[in-house]
Parts: sequence; C-alpha cells; structure tokens
Amino acid sequence: MLLGLLTAIAASVCYGTGSVLQAVGSRKSARRDATAADRTQHGGPSLSSTAKAAMTWEFIVGTVLDFVGFGLGALAARLLPLFLSQTVISANLVITAVLSVKLLGIRLSRAEWTSIGVVCSALVLLASAAGHEGSGHTELATHWWLLGVALLLMAGGTVVVRLLGSRAAILAGLLSGLGFGALGVGVRILNGVDPFDAGALLTDPALYAILVAGTGGMYLHTVALQIGSVNGATAALVVGETVLPGAIGVLWLGDASRAGLAWMAVLGFVLAVGGAVAVAWFGTPDTAEPVAPKEPARVG
Repeated sequence: MLLGLLTAIAASVCYGTGSVLQAVGSRKSARRDATAADRTQHGGPSLSSTAKAAMTWEFIVGTVLDFVGFGLGALAARLLPLFLSQTVISANLVITAVLSVKLLGIRLSRAEWTSIGVVCSALVLLASAAGHEGSGHTELATHWWLLGVALLLMAGGTVVVRLLGSRAAILAGLLSGLGFGALGVGVRILNGVDPFDAGALLTDPALYAILVAGTGGMYLHTVALQIGSVNGATAALVVGETVLPGAIGVLWLGDASRAGLAWMAVLGFVLAVGGAVAVAWFGTPDTAEPVAPKEPARVG
C-alpha cells in the first residue's frame, strides 16, 4: 500500500510540475511571437505557436515529466485501488496551482487555497480508509468490451467535437477524462505483466484499449483547451478520470476499503473530486492575458 501511494504521489508531482513547466515554455514562446496569426479562430494556440513552444527547454522538460508520470501512474493503478490511485493522480491540479504562484506569478484566491486544503484533507481520509486492491483478473470478454468502449468514446467524441465546435469544450474534457480512466482500468486488468509474458501481453485487447484511450484522451483534452474554458474542461476531465474508474474498481475489480471505513472512503473520494474540480474552476480566469498554453494530456 505504501509503495503504491508513494508512486501515485510521485506521478501527481510529475504531472503537476510538467504542466507548469509547459505553461512557462508556452508563455515564453507567446511573448516572442505575440501576433494574431499565432492564434486559432477560437483563441487557442495555432500549430505554429505550439511547435515553437515545444522547442523551449521548459516545455521539453515538462513533456519528459509527463512520460515519467505516465509510467508511475500505470504502476500505481496496479498497486492501489483505482478510487485511490486515480484520485491521487488527479490531485496534480494542486501541485500545478501551488507551483504557478512561484513560476507563473499567479496569485491564488482564498477559494483556491480552501479548495487545496479540502483536497489534501480528503486524500488523507482516502489513504486511511483504503483497503486492498482487487486482483484485476477478469474474463477476456471484459477486455474486448473495454476496447470497444474506448473506440466508441474516442471516435464518437472526435466526431461530436467537429460537429459542435466551441460548444463541445466541456464534453471533450469529460470524454478525455473517461479515456484516461479507461486507461487506468486497462492497466489494472492487463494480462502478461506479472509474471511477464510477451505473447499474452501483445494479444490482450486491453493493451490496445490503453493505446486508444490514451491517444484519444490526449487529443480530446488538447481540443477542449483550445476551443473553450480551460477551467471547465479541466474540471470535467477530473470527474471523468476519477468517478467511473473508481466505481468500476469497487464493483467489478474487487477494490475495497478497510473494514468499517467505507463511509470514510466515500467521504474522502467525494471531497477529493469536489476539491479538485473547485481548484480548476476557481483557477485563473479564461479572460486573463492570452497566452499559448498547452496543458499536458494526463494518463491515469
């Protein structure tokens, strides 16, 4: 339990730090090329400005931290109940908010500090109440179902976003969160990992569900940030990547709380999700000085 919790916290720190570093690199690039031509018609970053931002050392280091966070998050999903691992990882919003004070010069409001306090307290409740993680052993049909759902969510989400345009920002954020949640479920049930069996791993539909959900989730998250409210899209993502995977872990994969502490696990989960949504919602308003942000797409 302790190793899994430390792994999830490390993943959260990597994602949160990477997010801020990518924002620093994006802002540096935007100041160098502050022209209308570097923005899309929806106010999001153009392909050109994003490419320039990706060449800054801050953005490169942030991207490396994203990949490290992905690996740590995948490990945490196998070591902890999903309702705990996914929630701890989604708390990277807190890391982002705190580091933004120093690196981006953003001043946090009382509501944001209160929300951060709620998240930290909720994580203590969750860690105290969490019991054993489920085995993750499921029938192969479940793996096919996961792949089918991932394809439907990601492909359907892409079509809907194209049809609705800027009105699809919140929906795209929610679908991206569901994609990252499906990734966490896929990692938990993946065959051929322990003990390692390359044949079982490569023939498991859950592996391809992970690839589809991760890639599609990153795409939809990026689109959500480009076409609508950053705060709203991020809040929707937090809900999508925590609530459904947590429920699946408890109902189907055998995740459990400690005896007599189910109420504490539920309370901690609700407060953690609500607090994370509040951190995103009360964050820097979208009417702030336009920059070319590139929020990292999180996995897990």
